[in-house]
Amino acid sequence: MNLINSAKIFWIIVFLCQNYLFFAQNVPKTIVFNGEVLAKNQKILSEGKDSEKVNALKTFLAHADKIVKKGKFYSVMDKTIVPPSGDKHDYMSQAPYWWPDSSKPNGLPYIRRDGERNPELNKISDHEEMSEMIEDVGTIALAYYFSKDEKYGQHAARLLKTWFLDKETRQNPHLNFGQGIPGINTGRGIGIIETRFLYQVIDAAILLRGSKNWSENDEKGLKKWFSDYLKWLIESPIGKDESDEHNNHGTHYDVQIISLALFTEQPEIAKKQLDETKKRIKSQFQADGSQPHELARTVSWGYTNMNLLGFLTIARLAENLKIDLWQFETDDAKSIKKCVDWLVPFLKNEKTWTHKQIKKITYEETVKILKIAAKAYVNPAYEDLAKKIDAESYQSAIYQLTF
Repeated sequence: MNLINSAKIFWIIVFLCQNYLFFAQNVPKTIVFNGEVLAKNQKILSEGKDSEKVNALKTFLAHADKIVKKGKFYSVMDKTIVPPSGDKHDYMSQAPYWWPDSSKPNGLPYIRRDGERNPELNKISDHEEMSEMIEDVGTIALAYYFSKDEKYGQHAARLLKTWFLDKETRQNPHLNFGQGIPGINTGRGIGIIETRFLYQVIDAAILLRGSKNWSENDEKGLKKWFSDYLKWLIESPIGKDESDEHNNHGTHYDVQIISLALFTEQPEIAKKQLDETKKRIKSQFQADGSQPHELARTVSWGYTNMNLLGFLTIARLAENLKIDLWQFETDDAKSIKKCVDWLVPFLKNEKTWTHKQIKKITYEETVKILKIAAKAYVNPAYEDLAKKIDAESYQSAIYQLTF
């Protein structure tokens, strides 16, 4: 080999190493978002060669700008009703499917009407405000990651500090008064379903690392909040009650335990909970991939998708521990993949959905399921089907940037 060729090879190696180091340093250690995909998309955007992604980012940042301009911050202190504890810092909500009993003079105790939301619950603002906070902080943190514009870092940091950290506005780290039923109780384990998207807050905080508006002390404070909430989930009577649920409630309980344990650097708790998830795969699924507990509901399509998305989220979380739940199969041949495949004939109109569904069927959540499955199982057919059933959701800016 002559000196010229040797020199060329040397500089090629140097170039590749520099690119690898740059890429590795820019991969965020997100626990549900795929950090490598985010970093790859960030690099593509910096080169400006993919017009679809460039336009998606413009659309996404325009949406983020509207959130910043709105300037709304959320707090449990905004509710007008005081929890039974007398402390407005305590989260509070009312059971959505419970209604006054018309046969009783005062309507008490309330009675259940599955799938029918009682508008009374809107009188307590905590659930709606938490949902909006999670959505806003997730959007703004992603906007910061892709743009590095500190107006997004500042807004996202303030959203997190207002809900979790600031003494005057923070939520206490428990859900003792979640989904109470008038005339029956002041809170239930089932209320814990309302915090099932907190993993999005964790990813948002991770994406904010490096912002001058989000310090190491801020993240330390957030980890303390999540550590306290995790302890409550595991040890409180209400948390233990939810851990024993055999449908989507149990699934999303696992999502929370595993994600919070990962963020607070308690991997053994996460691993232990994954063993519980494997038991849920055995108890919740049929060998054909159907989910009988969800199919028994009055909104069977919605709950089937909701529960399956929970399992996909857990499988992604498990990757952080180098545990493969995607290919896991129980001794009686039940698996996550079979649940995805069970949906496919209904999406292709090869089968008709005959289970009870009192609300219109939508596919936004299904698109997400198929996109995740397409990557996890390296199957482009899932991707093609996602585009076919709901092109608008499929082409959304968030999916362009995160897949």
